[in-house]
Amino acid sequence: MPTIAVVNQKGGSGKTTTVINLGAALALEGAKVLVVDLDPQGSASSWLGCEETESDRGIWDVLVNQKSLRSVVEPTPVKGVELARFSSFLVGLDVALASQPGKGTRLRDAISDLTDPGWDYILVDCPPTLGMATINALAAAERALVTVEAHVLALRGVAQLWQTLETVRERLNPSLGIAGILICRFDARTRHAKEIRASLVERFGNLVLPTVIRENVRLAECPSFHQSIHQYAPRCTGSEDYRKLAEQLAQKD
Repeated sequence: MPTIAVVNQKGGSGKTTTVINLGAALALEGAKVLVVDLDPQGSASSWLGCEETESDRGIWDVLVNQKSLRSVVEPTPVKGVELARFSSFLVGLDVALASQPGKGTRLRDAISDLTDPGWDYILVDCPPTLGMATINALAAAERALVTVEAHVLALRGVAQLWQTLETVRERLNPSLGIAGILICRFDARTRHAKEIRASLVERFGNLVLPTVIRENVRLAECPSFHQSIHQYAPRCTGSEDYRKLAEQLAQKD
């Protein structure tokens, strides 16, 4: 049951879009997928039509109150995909866990405690910060999938993120691997996008995935309908790209 943390500390890099549509693509191939929403903005939860309630704080209760992961999982409109919902309380996670033992491994412990999880993949949607939620995701993950917007300002953020990955390896998760660097919002008509890809390949080599997620307005539209791109526009380039990504990741397992 691979756990993959989809990560970048920069907002707008395609993390949530990738978690939802990659998860749905894996489910189309028969996999059962759990999405863990660690972003206090709750974009993945909102996309899947699962809103916050006063009585249930979702993944917050797992990380802070050490409830079982299974107890906060709910179904979604995407067949084969379940969700551990966000909580707006996650914005205060660093403070809540500051003096707690094992604060960086709460999610890993919760996954380890599952006796019969029933999922083939766990995809973790990380917040656009390098705080305690992201540390928990990376400590729990077998692999990190780094999403990068095809824009020059994104390059500096990748270098900073790489330092965080190395720190987590040294202190919490020595087996953490890299699923790859995924370029999102790629417009092949522009020289700029091609130069960004070339720069990433020059620095990171074959860690840059051959599949890119091409710019597509359908990807921006489908969250409004609580659907994955494969439900909303199955013949568009966005659906094609995420199916290819799912195939590549499945081949590595």
